[in-house]
Amino acid sequence: MRSAMICIADIKLLKSRSEILGLKIQFVEVKNIKFAKKNKFGTIQFIQISSCKDSSSGSLNPKNAKYIIDNLNFGITECLRNKNVGLVTGPIQKSNIINGGFKNFQGHTEWIQKKTKSKNAVMLLSSSKIKVALATTHIPLAEVAKNIRKSKLIQIIQTLHSGLKTKFKIKLPAITILGLNPHAGENGKMGMEEIRIINPAVKVCKEMGINASYAISADTAFTTKKIKETDAYLAMYHDQALPVLKALSFGAAVNITLGTGIVRTSVDHGTALDIAGKIKPNLGSIKEAIKAAEAQLR
Repeated sequence: MRSAMICIADIKLLKSRSEILGLKIQFVEVKNIKFAKKNKFGTIQFIQISSCKDSSSGSLNPKNAKYIIDNLNFGITECLRNKNVGLVTGPIQKSNIINGGFKNFQGHTEWIQKKTKSKNAVMLLSSSKIKVALATTHIPLAEVAKNIRKSKLIQIIQTLHSGLKTKFKIKLPAITILGLNPHAGENGKMGMEEIRIINPAVKVCKEMGINASYAISADTAFTTKKIKETDAYLAMYHDQALPVLKALSFGAAVNITLGTGIVRTSVDHGTALDIAGKIKPNLGSIKEAIKAAEAQLR
């Protein structure tokens, strides 16, 4: 039987969107998630935790920041309380959350790590064609090098290795590590991070029995042959490998948080304000995110 799904949202927002899109939906309020029932076509079960200040579509309002954070915190708490509960999040506009008063907000992954009191959280984007994890996430490019540290990389590779085994049932995952610099530093001629930080971290992980490569150049890491040999890539920064994943799988990939002790998945795209409330979106990624969360809960 399919798991019960509950939407954490303000009923005013749900009704507003259904009216705009011309959808006939019956909304059923649930006071406690343990009372959720099997989903029916044309019916949405929802739980209201907070009030949305502005339900207009296609525009941002920092006044909605607390509403979003309240909902996110509730979802995280429920997952911590019950291991049979998973959290599927939609896209979030980070600048709007920051402008709404949450100055240190970096993204879902970092927030979930903090709220679950986890030592480490790794963002993994996964599709049927490729898996990509990130050593750093939503920070300026100028800050990347100083945030790549040996001890942190060891933790990230360990978390990725463990996540591939537990969530994807891969017995001995093959992890391809990308270098930070062009040509992976070319023996120190184009940067020393590979020699001083990345490869020493990989060496420690190899001694633990983890099948991880030493840093290779990102410009040759995504050949057809290399993709087939790789279970997951570890990129040093956000835009180093995600363009490849999105070129191959946009709309069919899932954002999975590893290392926090809860099941959390999300979509592979942004807020798409240009079409919000105007047309029905491509639902491929959210469907895959729901399927992935359900699979991890089994």
